[in-house]
Amino acid sequence: MKLVIAPDSFKESLSAQQVASAIAQGWQTVYPQADIHLCPMADGGEGTVDAVLAATGGERRELTVRGPLGQPVQAHWGWLEDGQAVIEMAAASGLHWVEPTLRDARITTSYGTGELILAALDAGARRIILGIGGSATNDGGAGVLEALGVRLLDGHGRPLAAGGAALANLQRLELDGLDPRLAGVEVLVAADVDNPLCGPRGASHVFGPQKGANPEQVEELDCALGHYADVMAAALGEDVRELPGVGAAGGLGFAAKAVLGAAFRPGIELVAELSGLAEAVQGADLVITGEGRLDGQSLHGKTPVGVARIAKAAGVPVIALAGSLGEGYQRLYDAGIDAAFSLTPGPLSLEQACRDAAVELAARAADLARFWRLAAR
Repeated sequence: MKLVIAPDSFKESLSAQQVASAIAQGWQTVYPQADIHLCPMADGGEGTVDAVLAATGGERRELTVRGPLGQPVQAHWGWLEDGQAVIEMAAASGLHWVEPTLRDARITTSYGTGELILAALDAGARRIILGIGGSATNDGGAGVLEALGVRLLDGHGRPLAAGGAALANLQRLELDGLDPRLAGVEVLVAADVDNPLCGPRGASHVFGPQKGANPEQVEELDCALGHYADVMAAALGEDVRELPGVGAAGGLGFAAKAVLGAAFRPGIELVAELSGLAEAVQGADLVITGEGRLDGQSLHGKTPVGVARIAKAAGVPVIALAGSLGEGYQRLYDAGIDAAFSLTPGPLSLEQACRDAAVELAARAADLARFWRLAAR
C-alpha cells in the first residue's frame, strides 16, 4: 500500500517532521513493506521553515536579531536553491520569545522579522515567502518597515518608540529609505486568517488579548493602528486596511501589502505547493494528517483541512490524529476529513501529553494500521 503522512507540528512538543516519523514508525509495525511518503506540513506559523526545508532539501540559516522586547534572539530562516527565501515571523518576533508575565502588546516590535528579510535580500533572494503566524506583536509591521529603511516620525521629527501604542504619535512616514532591492523581489505572505487591520475583527481585538492586552489596551491599540493606517494612506494614496488578511500578525499583513506589495496565499497552500503534496497523494491508498489540537477553528486555514482538500481532489481518504479533539471537531468531516482520533489513552497532564506525544502517535498509528488491515480483508 501507499501511505502519505502530512501533519503539522504539535506545538511545544514535536516538529512536523518528528510527527510524521512517529506515525510512520507505528504504521510500519503492521505494514513493514508499505510505501510511505513523509510530507511534513505547516500553515505559515511556527515550523513553516523546517517543513519546507524537510521537503525541499534547502538550507537552514541562523541569524541573531532583535526580539519582540528588543532583546537579541537567535532566529532562523530558509534558503532554497532557486533563489527563494522562506521566513517565519515567529522565529524572530514570536510569542514564545516573551515570558507570559512580560507580555505587553503595546511595546513589542516586529523589527527582527525585518532583519530576516534583509538577510534574504543580502543572499540575493528573488522571492520571499513570509509566514506570519504566532507573532508577539501588534505594531502593524512598523518594526519590519523600520528595519527595511522606512522612518516613522512624530510631530517633532523624532523616530517613534517601538510597539503598537507609539503609532498614535505618528505624524510622518519617510519611505525614500526603503531598501531598493525590494522592488525586484516578489513577496508572498503565508497567512491563515482573513482579518482586516482595525475594528471588532481587527488585529487588536481578535489577537491582542493573547499577546497581553487588556480591554482598555485593546482599544488603545486599535485606535493607534487606525491612525497609522490614516498616515499610511495619505503617504501612499491608497488605503488597504480593510483587505482580508492585513490584520494578521498584529497588522504585519498591512505593512506587507501597503508598502511591500505582497500577495497573500493560505499558508498550507504554499507549503503544500513547495513540498509537492499534490503529486505525492496521486495513487495513495490513505493520507494521515494532524496537529496538536483539532476543533471547529481548524476549518479556518489550518493544515489538516488544507491537506484534506488536496487529498480529496485525488480521491484519497484522510484520517487525522490530534493531541486533543476540541469543540466542533466533527465539522471537519464536512471539510474532507474522514475520521479523527485523539492520541491520549487516558487522563494526562499537558506536560505528560507533550512529553509522550511521539510514543502515543506511533501507538495510534499502529492501531489504525491494524484496523485498516482488518477492513481490507
